Amino acid sequence: MRLKQNKGITIVALTITIIILLIIAGIVLYNGKDIIQRANLEELRTNMLLIEAKAKGLVEEANFQLGPNFKNESQETQATKLAEVRQSIYIDENKLGNSTSISSVPSGVPTGDNVYVFTSETAALWGLDNVYGELESGENYLIEFDEENATVEIYNTIGYQGHYSLTEIDELQ
Repeated sequence: MRLKQNKGITIVALTITIIILLIIAGIVLYNGKDIIQRANLEELRTNMLLIEAKAKGLVEEANFQLGPNFKNESQETQATKLAEVRQSIYIDENKLGNSTSISSVPSGVPTGDNVYVFTSETAALWGLDNVYGELESGENYLIEFDEENATVEIYNTIGYQGHYSLTEIDELQ
């Protein structure tokens, strides 16, 4: 009596197929996770660059209002004039908040007289509502102005893997 030849898949072939599929799935998950992290980093960096572009205009305006003879004035006059210009441009006109109003700022992120919080009102004025809308609970963008050197630095209070400033994040690229 002849046995019928079964032409189906064997248990060995099925096992090998499943193992190969699991290996491929593991590779895809690992690479997908990396791609998502890169996308999140790039989104953070882009938002910080948008804020920096607007903030650079403000520091230039502050320098213009301080005038060319600002460095020749007494320290007391400089401090008073700088405080008035910062109040006028950063807080009154552009609705930036005081950095001391934030409860949890990571170490390495500055606070002080020259550091301001990017607020929802600022976002609306600058046309960056989407940037502000993407912030998570407890997350803030801080802007550090340096009028003397005409520079700004942008910080994010959540950051990316221990990096909080735009300069640090740019170095990761």
